[in-house]
Amino acid sequence: MKTKTHNQTHTSTPSTTTLVIGGNGKTGRRVVERLVAQGRSVRIGSRSASPSFDWHDSSNWRDVLDGIHEMYVAYHPDLAVPGASEDIRELVAIAKEKGVRKIVLLSGRGEEEAQLCERIVLHCGVPATVVRCSWFNQNFTESFLHDMVLGGTIALPVSTVREPFVDAEDIADVAVAALTEDGHAGQIYEITGPRLLSFAETAQAIAAQTGRAVQFVEIPMDDFVAGLRAADLPEGMVQLIQYLFTQVLDGRNESLGDGVQRALGRAPRDFSEFVADAHASHAWDA
Repeated sequence: MKTKTHNQTHTSTPSTTTLVIGGNGKTGRRVVERLVAQGRSVRIGSRSASPSFDWHDSSNWRDVLDGIHEMYVAYHPDLAVPGASEDIRELVAIAKEKGVRKIVLLSGRGEEEAQLCERIVLHCGVPATVVRCSWFNQNFTESFLHDMVLGGTIALPVSTVREPFVDAEDIADVAVAALTEDGHAGQIYEITGPRLLSFAETAQAIAAQTGRAVQFVEIPMDDFVAGLRAADLPEGMVQLIQYLFTQVLDGRNESLGDGVQRALGRAPRDFSEFVADAHASHAWDA
């Protein structure tokens, strides 16, 4: 596949409207911010929006998609959950019917269920791009790992497996490029950071940058799941996190992707940049 450069031809104009499903999430919020900064019309797809969008109720999806030209899809909670492929199939069929001209799907790296959803989107008859990612850096600031950092111990049921932790800022940059530029249709972008890190190394990096005492401790899966339930996480989320730690964090993603370079013509952000920015923004202040 050819390498992308910064010099893409813009096919969309600010007069078009982009639907961002999951527009309040880690990546969707950043996609919305970038599109708005470009002066583009954006419709957020969420239960709190008007018209509201709910993955569990497709009765008004046609209303949500009315007048939409491009669509970014971040499935909640994850494409790996049962029923996701059926939801995606119905959504893209309606999108095609309503005249949507471009779809960008956020997908999960190393998840067989997510790859099924990718195939559905790529073969739905609408030009589409897949942005395939693994663990977000922002899980340490905007998700369940945040409290662990504040508590000083990142306790997880993993050992030395390494992940190419990816920054949500890079994901949003790639997604917006795919939504607003030519040359991305049919592409699967493997979005990773520039290096592999173990969770122990992420703890060391956070400790070194912030001066906080942060350590990594490997714990049994049963203890981990009990802790999630004690924190009152919804059972569906507990099962999803358990799946990710048992099925995906097995070393299958111990490789780097070139998606950021191919899509944007630059290197991805390093975990150290993320940690420095998070510390400067007081993300881990008690």
